[in-house]
Amino acid sequence: MCSWSCHTHCSAVGTSLGATRGLLLRGGDVLEKFAEVDAIVFDKTGTLTIGKPVVTKVIASHSEGGVNTKDYWNNEWTEGDILSLAAGVESNTNHPLGKAIMEAAQAANCINMKAKDGSFMEEPGSGAVATIGEKQVSVGTVDWIRRHGVVRDPFPEAESFGQSVAYVAVDGTLAGLICFEDKIREDSHQVISALSKQGISVYMLSGDKESAAMNVASVVGIQLDKVISEVKPHEKKKFISELQKEHKLVAMVGDGINDAAALALADVGIAMGGGVGAASDVSSVVLMGNRLSQLVDALELSKETMRTVKQNLWWAFLYNIVGLPVAAGALLPVTGTMLTPSIAGALMGFSSVSVMANSLLLRARMSSRHHVQSRQKPQSTISGVSDGADEVEQSYPSKWRST
Repeated sequence: MCSWSCHTHCSAVGTSLGATRGLLLRGGDVLEKFAEVDAIVFDKTGTLTIGKPVVTKVIASHSEGGVNTKDYWNNEWTEGDILSLAAGVESNTNHPLGKAIMEAAQAANCINMKAKDGSFMEEPGSGAVATIGEKQVSVGTVDWIRRHGVVRDPFPEAESFGQSVAYVAVDGTLAGLICFEDKIREDSHQVISALSKQGISVYMLSGDKESAAMNVASVVGIQLDKVISEVKPHEKKKFISELQKEHKLVAMVGDGINDAAALALADVGIAMGGGVGAASDVSSVVLMGNRLSQLVDALELSKETMRTVKQNLWWAFLYNIVGLPVAAGALLPVTGTMLTPSIAGALMGFSSVSVMANSLLLRARMSSRHHVQSRQKPQSTISGVSDGADEVEQSYPSKWRST
């Protein structure tokens, strides 16, 4: 009986410890699975990066003309035009890049454009389109704007920017593009290094162009041959499935609604606490502190919990191997000793108490280790998170602004 309870005791202590560290663990079986994970897949935006991109550059397809000098729809665009058009479309979405465009347009005092009611359409992983005035404005990937009539790409050099890029087209004509930068989390490199040292294969998925994805991977320390770029939301799920077919136990880390299907399919789905509800709802682990370093804490807790479970099982097994023959009278012919029912009951109680005590020692061991690590590692905070208009405004040239 005590051997069957070993797992229950440790799981209860483990999930309780997780809660004190800001880890939401949905069930004791999560600890068992996570301890055996040999592949972890990261979505880039919002996990390895802070998930708050800012506009760094706007490039118009023509350098002359604009809203303040001539007819707005004359196919000659300024940087301010591009922001105004894109913001008019993105005002209908909650996508991080859309929010960045809105912040940039507001900080640059661009003309406020509104999409016609009922004209907005969005495709996850591709882009959005809406009617502004009498024109159809599309914002998104190269493939997206090509599907909306753009034939020629006048910005082939955008592939080498190393940043996320959104293209803006008006009635099938490319108006320009917008470049974004999303700061990498300060603990990303440390987390990737810790996982790699434990023999875990680390992959990164991104909907960005290859240059942008490779740039982030090189900074955080992910092998470039394990980076998949230009991934659509449904392809993330397919990638997880392919790894599982290779008999890998896979964990997926994400934060957005585009990651939900992959998180649900993974053996262990891990959601960042600052992500959307859809990601958290389908995940078995939620990093409530929204810190990537909590992933290492969760993995450490899982392995230590399962180590304690195995210790308890071995103790219970050896205890019963010795105790049962003695209780059956194996020592009676040799020593004349035989266990009375009261002594046997006391020994059985001691077995259960020892299992409980070892499980509770898990808390002491983890607390001691966490205290040592806290003293060894300098405390740092993520800098540069833009949640105010002042910092946004400093990023944009005055030439973008409308007067």
